[in-house]
Amino acid sequence: MGIGSTDLKLACPAARKQAHSPSRRWLATLLLFIFALSTLTPTLARAQSQSPNSGDQAPPPSDQTPEAGGPSGDTGPMAIPKKKDEAPPERERTPSAPKNPEGMPDFSIRVDVPEVTVPVSVVTKEGQFVPGLKKDNFKIFEDGIPQQVAQFSQTEAPITCVLLVEFAYTNYYFMYDAINAAYQFANTLRPHDWVAVVSYDMKPHMLTDFTQDKREIFGAINTLQIPGFSETNLFDALYDTLDRVDRLEGRKYVVLISSGVDTFSKLTLDKILKKVKGTPNVTIFTISTGELWRTLAESRGGGLGASIRNLDFLQGDNQMQTFARMTGGRWYHPRFQGELPEMFRDIAGDIRNQYVITYHPTNAALDGTYRKLKVEVVAPNGGPLEIHDQKGKNLKYQVVAREGYTAKHQVE
Repeated sequence: MGIGSTDLKLACPAARKQAHSPSRRWLATLLLFIFALSTLTPTLARAQSQSPNSGDQAPPPSDQTPEAGGPSGDTGPMAIPKKKDEAPPERERTPSAPKNPEGMPDFSIRVDVPEVTVPVSVVTKEGQFVPGLKKDNFKIFEDGIPQQVAQFSQTEAPITCVLLVEFAYTNYYFMYDAINAAYQFANTLRPHDWVAVVSYDMKPHMLTDFTQDKREIFGAINTLQIPGFSETNLFDALYDTLDRVDRLEGRKYVVLISSGVDTFSKLTLDKILKKVKGTPNVTIFTISTGELWRTLAESRGGGLGASIRNLDFLQGDNQMQTFARMTGGRWYHPRFQGELPEMFRDIAGDIRNQYVITYHPTNAALDGTYRKLKVEVVAPNGGPLEIHDQKGKNLKYQVVAREGYTAKHQVE
């Protein structure tokens, strides 16, 4: 029993010492708490930085768990491209102009109201102008359909005219008389008239541009002394002249002194006729110079060469007459030189004294088609109009106007 108690005493001195040392137990507990705190502090810090503010609502949980490391490709991680700047909110955007519907050209639209102006001359067989006619004395038809006259007036307007003269070895001697007559035409001009002088052989030559100075006109005509070529490219010269005057406003006139023979123009007769039709505000007066040559050839007996030449002049006369008729002018074919001064006076009178008819066509389409015109003069009761001279004798008269026009937009 004694042996047993001694062993017990010897076996328990540390336990008794630990039980009686509370300070050591407190120190161990403190060290254990410090170790645990140091381990948990980084985790708490990360959780605190990722947690929403206390006043915000937490986002709803996602059913899909994001993969770590972002998107990846065959060769490894891929960089996410930077997002483009977002558009401003709808209320902050500047309103833009509405876009045209698909297929609609992006240009402004200009509407042209069709209006046709037709200068008309009523002259006797001797070329005298018939004055004093009224609106009710005229009827106008377009493609056979009667039109309502909107405006009517009798004018004595200034002249805007081109004197286009063939100057080649053809009819060389006759040309001097034609040039002298051109002087007389220039003498009829008034201070507000504009005249240009153009000659042509192989090509047109501008002798003087539009001027109101008679001295310049006389000087231009005076330069026609000795022709340099025998070629007469009429179609090219007339096309160039029409192209120039078409750019001018108002009524324009071309006085063409020519044999009507074209040698080798680049243009064909069809093309020049198309140009004449497409130039609505130009009236052409033509004076053929081939009549005298044929008279001289016939008096001398002629021959095969004269017969061929005669055919050329006959064709030239037909072309000159066509140019005048299509544009509302008149064709003159003097047989003697002494007739020219009177013809130029008639031309000046026709240009200055005209009736002007304006109407809105029933066919308003500007489709580029050619419309035929016809102007008639009637009595107030609708019957034929009778014109008398001072002695009461009936006079024959003719109505001179364009044969038609091309319905198209005017180029500004």
